[in-house]
Amino acid sequence: MFGAFERAVAGRYLRARKGERAVSLIAGASLLGIALGVGTLIVVLSVMGGFRQELLGRILALNGHLGVVTEGAPLTDYQEAAARIRAIPGVTLATPVVEGQVLVTTDAGASAGGLLRGMAPEELRARPIIAGNIRAGSLAEFGARDSIAIGTVLARRLDVRAGDRITLVSPEGRVTVFGTVPRVASYRVAAIFEVGMQDYDGSFIFLPLEAAQLFLQRRGVASQIEVHLTDPAAAWTVGGAIRAALAPQRVTLLDWQRANAGFFQIVEVQRNVMFLILALIILVAAFNIVSSLIMLVKDKGRDIAILRSMGARRGAVMRIFLLCGAAIGGLGTAAGVALGLLFCANIEAIRQGLISVTGTVIFDPEIYFLTRIPAVVDPWEVAQVAGLGLGLSLVATLFPSWRAARLDPVEALRHE
Repeated sequence: MFGAFERAVAGRYLRARKGERAVSLIAGASLLGIALGVGTLIVVLSVMGGFRQELLGRILALNGHLGVVTEGAPLTDYQEAAARIRAIPGVTLATPVVEGQVLVTTDAGASAGGLLRGMAPEELRARPIIAGNIRAGSLAEFGARDSIAIGTVLARRLDVRAGDRITLVSPEGRVTVFGTVPRVASYRVAAIFEVGMQDYDGSFIFLPLEAAQLFLQRRGVASQIEVHLTDPAAAWTVGGAIRAALAPQRVTLLDWQRANAGFFQIVEVQRNVMFLILALIILVAAFNIVSSLIMLVKDKGRDIAILRSMGARRGAVMRIFLLCGAAIGGLGTAAGVALGLLFCANIEAIRQGLISVTGTVIFDPEIYFLTRIPAVVDPWEVAQVAGLGLGLSLVATLFPSWRAARLDPVEALRHE
């Protein structure tokens, strides 16, 4: 598309000479603006994508893809129901769970609220997000009636360690001749886990299923059956099979998309808004290319007239200035892609460095739920951002290039 002559002239025009520093400065600012815009956009999209992926992975790993709840009657035959569900293709786990809100206290007077979840010890050990993230103690000790597993955030709030004892208080008290008395029981901390989400590490408490049923006064009853699937997108299809397997008992299915719809919609809206805002940075830099090329055309009016007089066609002149703008946009986009990928690869180290220098908290886990900044680079998104940078740069060169090609050599030489 571009001949050797056009490349040579364009390269000559891009190298500033004495008296042409202003044009070179604007071109450099355009290149820097495109690089920063492209790099920032890649970083933001990668962080937002990583944020969604990390949250989705941790939420589903802990809560399952489907929750099965019976209608009209408590779930008493939960073991048989779980066995039927496990036999359905696409199901990896079916775990009976009993849940209840509790107050956690210690002998030292510390207290905190929590969500008590009772499940069979072997089921808890089968969950990698818990079993693979034990920070103190061991799940091998989780099984005795007085054993309990809590998160690291809750352990810090209560100032307890593995082996210490904590007390659970249930709001569903037992009825006595003196009235309703809160149910209180003491348990030994067998394991302390860290899921990596502030919400879960600070509130989830695990007990063996039978011990939890006894404490919550729900003997022989499960709150729901948590179902894990090989393909989360097949939740509705598997849900139909679960209804058929448990018929004639009527059940309600709580799928992960509906349960977390509001949260992930907010993340998606934020992602789209940030994309539009940061795309404007690239657009502003593209307008700088227009300014620099218009100034270049004005400065090179005599050169263009001489080239036209020597036989250069309008198309050749237009391609020369197109090549100038494309070079600025291409170099800026390439630098931006490299900057964005480098930043994503070292984002956590950069965050820790900024924290140590400024002394301020960056990416507070209590606000963002995660303990570290996730960044997942999507090659397709990187290609889209690079295409956006190149596309806007090329569009920005059209008018100045067309104006240069339309320059009348006679008028240009007469004015010179």
